Amino acid sequence: MEILQTSKRNDIRDEDRLTVAVAQIAPVWLDRSATLAKVEKTIALAGAQNCDLVTFGEAIVPGYPFWIERTDGARFNDQRQKTHYARYLDQGVNIERGDLNGIVSAAKRHSIGVYLGIMERAPDRGGHSLYCSLVYINAQGRIASVHRKLHPTYEERLAWAQGDGHGLVVHNLGPFRVGGLNCYENWLPLARSALYAQGENLHVSVWPGGLHNTSDLPVFIAKESRSYVIACSGLMRAEDFPSDTPDLDMILADGAKIISNGGSTIVAPDGSFLINPVLNQEALIVAEIDAGFVRGERQNLDQAGHYARPDVLRLEVSMKRQSQIEFQD
Repeated sequence: MEILQTSKRNDIRDEDRLTVAVAQIAPVWLDRSATLAKVEKTIALAGAQNCDLVTFGEAIVPGYPFWIERTDGARFNDQRQKTHYARYLDQGVNIERGDLNGIVSAAKRHSIGVYLGIMERAPDRGGHSLYCSLVYINAQGRIASVHRKLHPTYEERLAWAQGDGHGLVVHNLGPFRVGGLNCYENWLPLARSALYAQGENLHVSVWPGGLHNTSDLPVFIAKESRSYVIACSGLMRAEDFPSDTPDLDMILADGAKIISNGGSTIVAPDGSFLINPVLNQEALIVAEIDAGFVRGERQNLDQAGHYARPDVLRLEVSMKRQSQIEFQD
């Protein structure tokens, strides 16, 4: 895996400095254990670069449901779709079972925060639906939040369930407060506002991969929030599908070599790219960011502070973990 690193900066005060990494990798598709092992190796690589944070793409464990749009996924009660879903569910991540224990240990061992996109098989919702979840593991080796995507996008609704606001939280990380959202929910102004109001100044957006997603929105979010924005994408090439993938001939029928081209990048609070979007390759993108830059940019726009009008505009957020049932003694 290539390491792409911005130039070291001597103009950042030590107390304002944070080193972040964006891991653009392909999953070992629909293989939870093998993909988690790959994530662990990448965490170690980021740790060797003295990074304080490493991020991974949306649903990277065990992979994005690319089959849906390529195998007539909207056909109701179709055996092909049931077969794919059964395999997907089987490879989902059960946090309570300890599936992320290796990742937690790696984060602690390398003293690094981790944002990881997973397909969560959630026992608190019966265990037979999948949630697109963004997990934050802190450098002390603790799962600090699990954010279930508020609303699956388009064909994702055929495989994923709706999440809730329980994970709409931010975390202290050095001089920064970091939060994150999954893919298209980064387009939701109220979801972004919920994080801004908690002091977010480093925003992590995770994607399945695609320059069409990362070329403009991260720039807008950076300018809107006057924050650093990480856009972390997965990657998927024809060669990344295992040979035993069901309906592989249908999935690859269009002959494309690149199914999801990445596009991971880091954007500064003024909307400038620290590194241009990276395409078509696995890479670890490493950059130093500066909390002082954020403070300067907030001088003329601060969404939750001097430019807010809570007497006119207010947002109410439910952070309750949703459940179908509540047991009472």
